[in-house]
Amino acid sequence: MVFDHTGTLVALSPQFVEDLLIVDIDVASPKLRRGTRVVAISSAPRNKPSDLQAVITKEETDLEQVFGALVLGTRDYVRKNGFTDVVIGLSGGIDSALVAAIAVEALGAQHVHGVSMPSRYSSEGSRTDAAALATALGIDLQTISIEPAFEAYLSMTQQSFAGKQPDLTEENLQSRVRGTTLMALSNKFGWMVLTTGNKSELAVGYFTLYGDSVGGFAVIKDLLKTTVYDLCRHINKRSGREIISEVVITKPPSAELRPDQRDDQSLPAYEVLDPILELYVEQDRTAAEIIAMGFDDALVRRIARLVDTNEYKRRQGAPGVRVSAKAFGKDRRLPITNGYRG
Repeated sequence: MVFDHTGTLVALSPQFVEDLLIVDIDVASPKLRRGTRVVAISSAPRNKPSDLQAVITKEETDLEQVFGALVLGTRDYVRKNGFTDVVIGLSGGIDSALVAAIAVEALGAQHVHGVSMPSRYSSEGSRTDAAALATALGIDLQTISIEPAFEAYLSMTQQSFAGKQPDLTEENLQSRVRGTTLMALSNKFGWMVLTTGNKSELAVGYFTLYGDSVGGFAVIKDLLKTTVYDLCRHINKRSGREIISEVVITKPPSAELRPDQRDDQSLPAYEVLDPILELYVEQDRTAAEIIAMGFDDALVRRIARLVDTNEYKRRQGAPGVRVSAKAFGKDRRLPITNGYRG
């Protein structure tokens, strides 16, 4: 960007791409200034500057700028760390679909590898949605069932867990089997694992430590879930075709770690959660201030408590691109003890 002496924008190059911008600027004739005389040492005639007008590239929409930043950040991080290829766990959900689309734009389809890792709780729709996404993006997709490994863990811990009812432990085991599988592929083929967690989930700790959080780069870690939906539709619009199917965008989000599981059984609807997170995390508003704006008292305090007590989980996550006013990490330093109350 180039501005004149009045602060007016006179030239703007394309955003998030390499570019060379040349701008002619009118300057005043040499004159006495602060006791220094500028003397022309050439007798050559002075040519009148041409009336060239700098081209100002159209400023992109907010969503296009976010997309460009994520693409550039992913490409730079992967390549500058010596990787050429990435691997992504494709669940058939919207988060992994968005990460895959960004990775293809950043690196090319031939450098992006998808892995479907179904379990006994994975719906047929999720499997077909993952396959349809891989086809739309032109990436390879392999299917590795986690059932044998999950069964082995259940058998291995059967005696230790005797008398205990199944709970979150068994759900997290599935996520960690998937994380281990992705890391094995990374080690074997030299691919970087891209994690798929979004900012809403990271904020309230709705992810499995050493499970779905495993990886080298967290592409959408600074995107609230509602922005994930908006960006997916934007990608379809800019592409002129349905890369991420409307079925994936509109179906209720679910981790599919137990029968008939949905995100809204554990969390408020993202349309309710995200505005509170934006105020609490990005604008540093207190719970009392947010409640005074008309939000439900108990809900706000619950969300604030979840954000505060899950700092230790976020601190162990992969780096990612910052696209908001305040991202988790160096922008927001809090104690990592889960007993902390802000």
